[in-house]
Amino acid sequence: MQQEEIWDSDAAQRYDTPGTGMFAPEVLGPTVDRLAQLAGDGAALEFAVGTGRVAVPLAARGVPVTGIELSLPMVQQLRTKADEATIPVIVGDMATTTAPGEYSLVYLVFNTISNLLTQEEQVQCFRNAARQLTPGGRFVIELWVPELRKLPPGQTATVWQSEPGYIGLDTYDVLRQHVVSHHFRFDDTQQARLFRSPHRYIWPAELDLMAQLAGFELESRHADWSGAEFTAESRSHVSVYRIPPA
Repeated sequence: MQQEEIWDSDAAQRYDTPGTGMFAPEVLGPTVDRLAQLAGDGAALEFAVGTGRVAVPLAARGVPVTGIELSLPMVQQLRTKADEATIPVIVGDMATTTAPGEYSLVYLVFNTISNLLTQEEQVQCFRNAARQLTPGGRFVIELWVPELRKLPPGQTATVWQSEPGYIGLDTYDVLRQHVVSHHFRFDDTQQARLFRSPHRYIWPAELDLMAQLAGFELESRHADWSGAEFTAESRSHVSVYRIPPA
């Protein structure tokens, strides 16, 4: 499936979960705090701005935010929270679409760079960020660490979350570095709702090489937005890349 087909009107309507999941204050608060710090006095550009989960509270902090988003239904959902003057959005893909102006910060959160399904597109995404940053500007990526160590011999799937009413599992194609995330939601009836999304997973070292190809230097890497140490056991990371100052 193409990304435009995945992030349709139904997905946009179900995406926001105020106060819970990725919208929980303990998740969203540190994200916005860190991005506001990195933006400083400059403007920020969010790749795949979606429904404005991060852009809306970041703009409320006084940071000028522009978004790039491929899905029109997601933009329409964003417009229920902020108008075009508050958060301008350019419709297009994050690998090639540019926004007017210059930015001190470009950011790409919640594993979304993996929505680009080829290495070439992911490298283009880094280059697209670089061309829109001022000297010394930063590109921030939040990304999960592939959990291949959890794959039993001969198996291609891992369950990464199981709780009442929800099961999340990933199926891996290790030859192509592809993974499909399956989200099953169910209740006491015999019916279940399935949402699937394809990804190309990226190891941290490969991500760093993509950054180098685009002219970035790795400035920092932590296990979360609060600055926890990144270790061999970390399930995700927040990596900050910087364009050298002029």
